[in-house]
Amino acid sequence: MKFNHTAFFNNYKGVYGKLNQNQVSGIDNLLGYIELDPDITDLRHAAYMLATVKHECADTYQPITEFGKKSYFNKYDAGTPIGRRLGNTVAGDGYLFRGRGFVQLTGRTNYQNMSAALALGPEDDLVAHPEHTLHPEIAYRIMSYGMRHGTFTTKKLNDYINSSGCDYKNARRIINGLDRAALIAGYAVNFETFLSNSMIA
Repeated sequence: MKFNHTAFFNNYKGVYGKLNQNQVSGIDNLLGYIELDPDITDLRHAAYMLATVKHECADTYQPITEFGKKSYFNKYDAGTPIGRRLGNTVAGDGYLFRGRGFVQLTGRTNYQNMSAALALGPEDDLVAHPEHTLHPEIAYRIMSYGMRHGTFTTKKLNDYINSSGCDYKNARRIINGLDRAALIAGYAVNFETFLSNSMIA
């Protein structure tokens, strides 16, 4: 898929208003990553991914770090019930492997598994360099892989958006149950229109 980015921004601003430079840069990057992603061939998948980023990253369109003081992440630390579930084995892992990205990747095991899934080299290994989850290209690859393969909740894009139909509301289960599902579904409907209107044949 290829898009006229100017046309996309004109459509976007017509619905959501002006963008600051940080938002423009973020959306421009995301459109570029989608264009280069051989595994995203359904425009509706792209629309739902963009809608997810709009919500998860609070309209910044930049990868973010989970909010909270350092002490907040103690509940994820080694030895705690949540920490054990996340594969955190060393003191401080709760904070070190806190949520980061376009979609919050959390926990030592998830960082390790995603590094393997994306075949990241030593220079980008997410266990050795957890902050690299904030690199926009890596954050995009994590989101694309996770949403396509059901890595985050076992639910995946094709479960809800396929040749039989499109259920943007229940697609929220890919990330976080039905939290704000209707709101994000509305974003996805708009993004589908923006992408369709700006698609280059």
